[in-house]
Amino acid sequence: MKTLTTLLALVSAVQAHYTFPAFVADGAATGKWQYVRKTTNFQSNGPVTDVSSSQIRCYQLAAGSEGAQTMSVAAGSTVGFTADASVSHPGTLQFYMAKVPAGQTAADWDGDGAVWFKIFSQGPNIAAGGLTWPSQGAKQVTAKIPQCLAPGDYLLRVEHIALHSASAPGGAQFYISCAQLTVTGSGTKTFSGVSFPGAYSATDPGIMLNIYYPVPTSYTAPGPAVVTC
Repeated sequence: MKTLTTLLALVSAVQAHYTFPAFVADGAATGKWQYVRKTTNFQSNGPVTDVSSSQIRCYQLAAGSEGAQTMSVAAGSTVGFTADASVSHPGTLQFYMAKVPAGQTAADWDGDGAVWFKIFSQGPNIAAGGLTWPSQGAKQVTAKIPQCLAPGDYLLRVEHIALHSASAPGGAQFYISCAQLTVTGSGTKTFSGVSFPGAYSATDPGIMLNIYYPVPTSYTAPGPAVVTC
């Protein structure tokens, strides 16, 4: 009976977690891991909890792109990821991009350095009765590529920070994937960025907090501000 109880608990834990396995462009999902680098949690669904780990960047199963292809998308288009099975925890949804350096491609670059800029950030709706999170329960999460972005190869990073157990350092759960893109268009703008790891501290106020009691009256997402054109 104890073994069965333990097994059921493990199954429940896995079901409560999630991955972002498929790229979404113009509302249509591609195949799983077709344009998204396969993540370490592709079977376990478990999160990253150490913000100082290299896994906080793209949560990759192995070095390299794991055979992922590169999708061509236009600047200004809406892109995203499927959530498998859904975003089951409350928390912050953010998207980052990083421009691939000259001489490299989205398929072979590791995303190292202060290169990641934020294109989307979604926190909670705050009320006296508690916080509600627009991304919770979502089957897909999306963001818009800046219209002014210069053409080239990029990595697109989705990050959902689950905050249901975040009242102590290491309690926040990060669910992450990176897709490989070639951005087209007539944009001319490039952006400076932050590095992963390096951008976050375990005690950042948007990472370590009790979201239930006392009910927060404000929320500041970790990382830089969203870039603007």
